[in-house]
Amino acid sequence: LPMAFRDVNARRHIGLQQLSSLASTGRPFLGPMKSHKFIVDESTNQSSLICSAVRLIESLDLTSAVGQLLHETIQAQNKEYKTGTSTLLFLAGAWSNAVVECLQQNVPVPAIVSVMSEGLNSCCERVQCLQIPIQDVKKELCSSRVRPKAFESKTDQAGRDGLTNPWNLLCFQRDISSTEEVIPINSCSHQGDDCNFNKSLVSPVAGFGSVASVVKAVGDKSSSALSGSSVTASSSITRKLTHSRHFSTLGKSHFSSQQGNFQGYLSEPPASLCGCCGLGHLAMALSHGNQTSVKLLQRIAAYQQERAECSGFSQINIAEIVTCCVLGLPESYSCVSPGFVTLVSPEQATVIKHFADKPLRILLMDGDLTEQYRHLGFNRPRNVRAVLEHPNAQGGRAGDVWLSRMADILMSFEVNLVLVKGNVCKNVMERCLAGRILVIGCVDRDVLCAFGSATGAQAVTYLSQLNASCVGNGAWAELWKARDGRAVDLGELVPARICAGGIALRTAVLTTALPSKAQLLEDQFWTLLYRLHHALKDGKVFPGGGAVELLCLSHIQALAEQSGRPGNDKAVRELPGPWLAEYKSIVLQALASGWKRYLAVVLCNTANVSSELEAGASVDHHLQKAAACASPSAYILEEFRRGGVFRGGSDLFPDQVAGLKVCDNVAAKTEAWRRALDLVLLVLQTDAEIITGPRINQILNSPVSSEFMFL
Repeated sequence: LPMAFRDVNARRHIGLQQLSSLASTGRPFLGPMKSHKFIVDESTNQSSLICSAVRLIESLDLTSAVGQLLHETIQAQNKEYKTGTSTLLFLAGAWSNAVVECLQQNVPVPAIVSVMSEGLNSCCERVQCLQIPIQDVKKELCSSRVRPKAFESKTDQAGRDGLTNPWNLLCFQRDISSTEEVIPINSCSHQGDDCNFNKSLVSPVAGFGSVASVVKAVGDKSSSALSGSSVTASSSITRKLTHSRHFSTLGKSHFSSQQGNFQGYLSEPPASLCGCCGLGHLAMALSHGNQTSVKLLQRIAAYQQERAECSGFSQINIAEIVTCCVLGLPESYSCVSPGFVTLVSPEQATVIKHFADKPLRILLMDGDLTEQYRHLGFNRPRNVRAVLEHPNAQGGRAGDVWLSRMADILMSFEVNLVLVKGNVCKNVMERCLAGRILVIGCVDRDVLCAFGSATGAQAVTYLSQLNASCVGNGAWAELWKARDGRAVDLGELVPARICAGGIALRTAVLTTALPSKAQLLEDQFWTLLYRLHHALKDGKVFPGGGAVELLCLSHIQALAEQSGRPGNDKAVRELPGPWLAEYKSIVLQALASGWKRYLAVVLCNTANVSSELEAGASVDHHLQKAAACASPSAYILEEFRRGGVFRGGSDLFPDQVAGLKVCDNVAAKTEAWRRALDLVLLVLQTDAEIITGPRINQILNSPVSSEFMFL
């Protein structure tokens, strides 16, 4: 094929510019107050609501090499952690701009690669002091039932104002109707010198000393967006939308307030905000404001912990959790149902009604239920082409003999329910429905395993392998019922529930009146689930709200100032080559600019400041106060404890918990940083772009054809 060759770095650094341009599209996804985007499919004219970098990149037409690299990087992060993709996307763009600035100052590429890599490694080591062990978090969360401040004695107040009682979570739960006004809960701040606490700080966890919270009336402007900062939040920006029909908070709509008294018998018992041995509060801290998903996850965690008979933290078993999106109902109808909830056709729903209160014999198939299906290890004879595998001497249609044989097998073993991992042939589905056999396809492997454990069924690949020992017993099927106990019939698809005695599987039923919002709700639930899973797996969490990034920024700026001082032999010795010392300060400042821009955008997206310029001033204010303290990490921990680091406190849950802090995953966050910088440095070190295929004629006729060398 003809090829076109272009020298990238010698001209305009097009790869870095493309990466920066693509990454700028994910700017609204940072912070707790994310801005949603509508993605419209031109082929079907259907739109979907997204709020993640993964869905955004999937929806873009990425034809360039840089776009493909970005897509692969984000997919790798999402596959492993299911979180951190928005941070990855933004930092990739911010550091791309920083690298371009270094190149404009004639900094050699090897110096950029070396210093930026060393700087990020230094940051990852520095922020280890901010890690909070899960066991310490558990200890405080499980003992967080505290009386309101109005009923406290002075002795109680003095005992909790110390720095030895971290994570003081005050559980206030109020019933708010759709007509009542939401009263925000703000944390009161300490008075006096900001650095006095350094004397009593023993460990990083000790920085999370408790502070009493007070309820302030609406309109009280005495609290600043950043504790100790001179920046005042605009009251017009901090107002929250509470009466939207589609985007209202759970339980705030008029419809949900009318139906709120019903308790569906399929849903799990409501989990207390202080229950689940700390898992409930930990899930809230990791949810970043997603109340719908956190309530569902609290119920699942409570059930799994009760089942494991473990009083401490246990791992969340993701294999026992599935989701099902039901359209046409308010979001307040979302619940957790035992067993497997899925959407079936009206014909299948008719068969399910026939099965009411009847035990079913269940069959599990690990493959497709089609005549042409062959497992992956199947090898056809070489040099042989099959024209007709099953000749029909009686002149019937091709496949009729196989179809009749499969139906006879199912009936001979009295199978009522078939769960198939893959696809189901349309003719098989029709024949089974006519014989009152319920067949459901595209079932996840974990669901098959759950039903196998509960019913004793053994999965088979082909129906011809079926024997009596493979069929399970004790399953049942029914139409899924909403919270008010009524069955839901939404026309084209009907939600149904399949269950068995003692099954551990739980389905998070996500309801919404907007079809375009279904994928968003499912993504948010799985993101929170994996955040909690990785937090328990890591055994530690980071303080959220920008605390970790602020320490990185402070640390990098300190390194840049240190390396810029004349006669600093230590900085020279730390570099791989002494000749890099003259560029170290420039490159570190560029790396710091990415952190600063990240913090400014996060602060803007929290709606606490009116502009990115004001956000940058707030970041500089915190940097100055951190530099004035003997320990910047201690200052940041104290500000996080007081809810002052970019409002890392309970504003996300104003009607439920006061003093609740926001947390982040450790491994997912640091890996997102590394992947973002690795992507930028990879594009930086790419010397050429080679284009093959039919685009060669388009390039020849384009104005930039002079930039290419044709091979």
